[in-house]
Amino acid sequence: MEPIKIDGEQGEGGGQIIRSAVTLSAITGKPVDIENIRKNRKIPGLRPQHLLGVKILAKICQARVEGLYVNSTSLKFFPSQGLNLDLQEDIGTAGSIPLILQVLIPAVSLMKNSLKLSIIGGTDVPWSPTFDYTKYVLTEALSRIGINFTSEIKRRGYYPKGGGLVETQIQPCNCLNPISLVERKTISAKIFCSYSHIPKEIAEKEIQNAKIILGKNGFNCEISIKEENALDKGCSILIFSHDKSSVIGSDGIYQKSLSGLGESVAKKFIESNLGVDLYLSDMLVVPLSLIKETSVYRVKQITKHLETNLFVASKITGCKYGIGKLDDGFEVRISGVSDT
Repeated sequence: MEPIKIDGEQGEGGGQIIRSAVTLSAITGKPVDIENIRKNRKIPGLRPQHLLGVKILAKICQARVEGLYVNSTSLKFFPSQGLNLDLQEDIGTAGSIPLILQVLIPAVSLMKNSLKLSIIGGTDVPWSPTFDYTKYVLTEALSRIGINFTSEIKRRGYYPKGGGLVETQIQPCNCLNPISLVERKTISAKIFCSYSHIPKEIAEKEIQNAKIILGKNGFNCEISIKEENALDKGCSILIFSHDKSSVIGSDGIYQKSLSGLGESVAKKFIESNLGVDLYLSDMLVVPLSLIKETSVYRVKQITKHLETNLFVASKITGCKYGIGKLDDGFEVRISGVSDT
């Protein structure tokens, strides 16, 4: 079978297009040829943080891979039959564990395989969802589709040293279900904060700032603050809510200063008042593109990552999608050609 050609300059033009293409390739069994990888970035081509997810997936689906090296601007991925595996991996840097799990979770489950994975790297790092977002938001959303996994943190890994340890178990999917997530109706929210090597009172102040903002907007809050072991100092905050017609999360991490972190995360959460948040909107595309029935969700903005995933999914699976403008956001509809 000739590989499907994917232009890596499409959409956000970065790592997202690689993750989505190889995930769908593994699930569908269709080989892909990705060109112009990160062509317009300051350092073009594959970076170390992009490699491990593809390497692990290649092990699982016994894929032949061409171009899998640092700075490569093209990648060919030829999948084969999936395996049930128990793996131990080390990114070797503070590379994002949540971004690697974005590749592995739907791919393994929808190939109807299982995976037990212990992985060392970054759990809460820049330009990535936090581990807690993966555990409390992505887990909930994917479970409604029929994709189930558990993920437990054994040690936090902040930038730049990393060293975080996560254990994940992914189960085979038995049945895919369409979803409808259009409007948040709950007034209950949970705030989860983890921190390491910073004064507790500083973290508590940020959480109180977040609680005040949520309270002014009518939300009842359940708060959890936990000091955790890590090599570097750091802090992450997640605010999330679930109800029948919405799954929404907002997160942020300590970088140069904690000042304003709680307020920033709370304001993003308040703004996400439709069915899903901006980050979840693109993570849902891969599984939904494989379901015959139409799924619908509403989001405040159409991001480049969402555009990228819709482009890749339609190219590989042949799914149909539409985006409609609302008074306060957008509605996304996705219809797959056939169930996996």
